[in-house]
Amino acid sequence: MDEPLLSLRTFVEGIADELRTVEGAHWDLELGAIAELCYRQKRPPALLFDRIGDYPQGMRVLTGSTGSARRLARTLRLGDDLDDASVVAALRGKPSQWAAAAKDFPVQEVSTAPFLQNVVEKDDVDLLAFPVPRWHGGDGGRFIGTGCLVVTSDPETGVPNGGCYRMQVQNEGRSTTIAAVPGKHGAQNIARWFAKEGRAPVTVSFGHDPLLLVLGGTEVPGGISELDYAGAVLGERVPVFRSPENGLPIPAASEIAVEGWLYPDRRCVEGPFGEWTGYFAGSPRPNLDMEITRLYHRDDPILLGAPPGKPPHDYSYMRTMMKSAMIHDELVSMGVPGVTAAWAHEPGGGRLFVVVSVDQRYAGHSRQVGHLAANTPAAAYMNRYVVVVDDDIDVSDLGQVVWAMSTRTDPAVDIDVVGRTWGSKLDPMLPPDTPPYNSRAIIDACIPYERKDTFPRVAQSDPAYLREVLGRWGHVLED
Repeated sequence: MDEPLLSLRTFVEGIADELRTVEGAHWDLELGAIAELCYRQKRPPALLFDRIGDYPQGMRVLTGSTGSARRLARTLRLGDDLDDASVVAALRGKPSQWAAAAKDFPVQEVSTAPFLQNVVEKDDVDLLAFPVPRWHGGDGGRFIGTGCLVVTSDPETGVPNGGCYRMQVQNEGRSTTIAAVPGKHGAQNIARWFAKEGRAPVTVSFGHDPLLLVLGGTEVPGGISELDYAGAVLGERVPVFRSPENGLPIPAASEIAVEGWLYPDRRCVEGPFGEWTGYFAGSPRPNLDMEITRLYHRDDPILLGAPPGKPPHDYSYMRTMMKSAMIHDELVSMGVPGVTAAWAHEPGGGRLFVVVSVDQRYAGHSRQVGHLAANTPAAAYMNRYVVVVDDDIDVSDLGQVVWAMSTRTDPAVDIDVVGRTWGSKLDPMLPPDTPPYNSRAIIDACIPYERKDTFPRVAQSDPAYLREVLGRWGHVLED
């Protein structure tokens, strides 16, 4: 059988030169620890775990799928030979183009899929038949949903939404909680279904091309299905199998999938979990528990893992690249002149610390850019700091950014704080049992506009002269 579009197996074959196979690691902590050590390497490969402790050969877990420029560019179909800066450059303008084109690539329904090799009915469902890791020592259990795609729908329009949420195995493998983020489209859909019918349909894919991980974890505009959006990225319609239980789509290429329902009063204690902020988020608390009516899986399935944690983690690089391009595009689309670059830094999880550079053209320009950047749709959720710098600063270089902050700001006048903005229950600074607001600081680290012509000159050689000298003397600087 030919592999369907968005097959994880096809993706794995395509990254063979950046893939390492790990055999014999145990699902309980060891697999997660090996992945964590890998993320810290200068050029981290993807890892394919096999012969996992307590499980037979062929039951596999993939981590690090989008952790390099080449792998992320391949995922987004941007090319195979890009570096960090060129990935962001290639992404510029693409999200809006993909969103506009999504209507031209509606999903294609199919009647067969490889995951129909094994169909498990409700009473026999056991998610622990797969090597679901306990990723971190402080986790409240085994989390099958880290690289997943949770599909819900708007009960009024029928438009599906695909989100990536954490999912903890419950009831000895018979069910799983879904921690849909409040305010996100998936959580809104679930609430609407509860209000309308007292239950919400849901399907979940646990193994697929990481393009669905990328799209499920970023802000695809409301009213657009992530599966149609994926079709726009690919230039081809995504094949889906329609759930016979609730009518929602399942990607035909899925390795492991479930279908079923959520109910307002069906909950299990979930968490804590090592989250993307770098902390264990929240105390154990009840969360929506999915009634699984049917489980599907391929022979020898691959689970797509994307465990967060203290950055760098599994998808922090991907989020940095995506958010940097999206924030830049949104600022430009607002008609703001002079914005030259944006960067959502990886140590802030691609959300908490954003830097924007600007070619100042009028008094107040830099402050305008900072306040807009702090609340663009791509940056509004869980943002903490926005730093605006002049266009001589490389926004991706934290050393240069801190230098600008240290030498071009007066803290008394150049830091604005905005309160009661969109925060998250994952915020380690959020006091218990309080609404998830946060505040954010806009730091204007630009040369004061009125002093642009008189500010002290930067003590560095002309770049053209440095290139000339490097050509003559570069040999003495080689390792």
